[in-house]
Amino acid sequence: MSGRSAVLPPSLRAWLGLVSGLAASVVVGLGFAYSGHTEPGRVDRWVVDPTADSVGPPWRGVALAVDFLGEPLGAAMLVGAVVTGCLLLRSPRAAVFVVAGPGIAVVTATLLKSLVGRTIHGDDNLSYPSGHTAFLTSLALVVALLVTGRLGLVRTAGTLIVPAAALVAGAVMGWAQVALGAHYPTDVLGGWCTALAVIPATAWLVDRTADRLAERATDAGRRELR
Repeated sequence: MSGRSAVLPPSLRAWLGLVSGLAASVVVGLGFAYSGHTEPGRVDRWVVDPTADSVGPPWRGVALAVDFLGEPLGAAMLVGAVVTGCLLLRSPRAAVFVVAGPGIAVVTATLLKSLVGRTIHGDDNLSYPSGHTAFLTSLALVVALLVTGRLGLVRTAGTLIVPAAALVAGAVMGWAQVALGAHYPTDVLGGWCTALAVIPATAWLVDRTADRLAERATDAGRRELR
């Protein structure tokens, strides 16, 4: 397998593995700290009061537009567009990663919400971690990894592009969620870290599975030639 064909470039595995582990620790720590809470914590109140909308027109419209990107229809449109690009470039492994990465991140965030049980604006609104933030951050990470791998910008990716993509996507969606009163700031941090924890592991799993399938196909072809 060449480094360029992998969705997780070999030179970034150790670094992203460390990031994944640290992020998972933050997710678990915050989950324990805010388990069963129904009010903003001290950190949340220090950032902004998330119990009421904190922006008005025209920024509220911007926040709603960003929020739409994390809704089922908006998310499907984004993922569909990126998958189409991968297929046009004849990269089915990348297409699988685009679907699997954000999908697993959102599923993980949803499961954590039920386990942690933190709520906002009523018992029916589970808030930790933010699924919207987890989705957009994970998609940004996936795209950044694929672009840098395809263009051979691995060193640049390790020091700038990948973390910058995660930071920008997380900050934009996180701002929208807090501004609309949908999440506490610590929910947003939890969603961001969920993506950081899940995406490297998912990339490794996609590469490992694809490599094994390719090896089996090669072995089967050799046996037929005999």
